[in-house]
Amino acid sequence: MTTLTVNYGSNTAITMNLRNVGTSATFVLGRESNQIDNTSNKFVDCLVSGQVSVGSTGMTANTNINIYVWGNESALSSTAKLDVLEGADATRTLNNIGIRDALRLGATINVPVTTNNQAYVVLPFSVAQLFGGVMPKYWGLFVTQNTGANLRDDAVNTNSFEFVGVKYDNA
Repeated sequence: MTTLTVNYGSNTAITMNLRNVGTSATFVLGRESNQIDNTSNKFVDCLVSGQVSVGSTGMTANTNINIYVWGNESALSSTAKLDVLEGADATRTLNNIGIRDALRLGATINVPVTTNNQAYVVLPFSVAQLFGGVMPKYWGLFVTQNTGANLRDDAVNTNSFEFVGVKYDNA
């Protein structure tokens, strides 16, 4: 009888600079991460976690920071895009709300108060679960927020997300 055991990979930083990301009432302005290529590792899932730190002035209470995940069967590039997403760490403004809604919502952080420079933890969420239980070949994050102020502009918001790949071993 075969026994499968979970094999967790190493924590891997996701390249994404959230410093000074602006606010967006419609959640279309945000920051895209570099794409993650799953064609070599062939993880059956990836658990994403991290933190986001809000800015220091002008915040509104009871707002949100949303972490979306995109997935694609081909690598994105400056010529092969998913709307404006091209698999590179950069500020992006999606063309419309419909594009945003086609992305998968991985996590929402409620920002209940206007505490300056507050860090909010993103507990691990499953990428595969967002795509019907199957990992996309290429994937990445898109973070957007409507706190009324830019995100914190210091190193705390640089590469503050990571993932752990999951495989199964035959024991």
